[in-house]
Amino acid sequence: MSLAKLLENPRVWRGGSQLNTKTGLASGYSRLDRCLPGGGWPQHGLTEILTGHYGIGELRLLMPALAQLSAGHMSSSTDEPLVEEPMEPGWIAWVSPPFQPYAPALQQSGIDLSRMLIVRPKDDSELLWSAEQALSSGTCAAVLLWPDTLDDQASRRLQLAAEKGHSWAIAFRPLTARRQPSAAALRLELQSTQQGTHVHILKSRGGRPAVLDSLL
Repeated sequence: MSLAKLLENPRVWRGGSQLNTKTGLASGYSRLDRCLPGGGWPQHGLTEILTGHYGIGELRLLMPALAQLSAGHMSSSTDEPLVEEPMEPGWIAWVSPPFQPYAPALQQSGIDLSRMLIVRPKDDSELLWSAEQALSSGTCAAVLLWPDTLDDQASRRLQLAAEKGHSWAIAFRPLTARRQPSAAALRLELQSTQQGTHVHILKSRGGRPAVLDSLL
């Protein structure tokens, strides 16, 4: 394989080049964007969000980016003047959410409800299959999933499916998953305190670990 061909692979990171390129999807939180190599959420890959329990801001963290995707535009970095690039609106798939998404709150956050899909598989194997199919279809801009378990092999399958379908996978997992290997491009841990929700960047492809106190 030639060097030029190798460098075309999205899983290859070139030191120094990506750090100065705004390839990410703006999160809506400038402090977070500054810590991510592409200046925002890594697109076309798997992001894992680890929490002790749900409802501490994990969805609020995603809402600005999901609103962009469902509306069919993408802004690059929150540190620069807002530049919206037109794109095809994609479906936002929710696979096995542990709650019923609250439509008025989502709509208030800018989510186009007509672009939402809710999938309720019967078990974890069906959940992963559904998420893979949605990610690789090329029609879903983002796929959110809540698996009970997610081993290294399954995370690799999700990462590859996201790359194939140019989609963004977001897996919500318990804090105990921190000790388990993962192929995710980005892993975050959220911790709730009296001062707010802290966001720990545990793993960021091409970046470094960081702690963002009271981001939410």
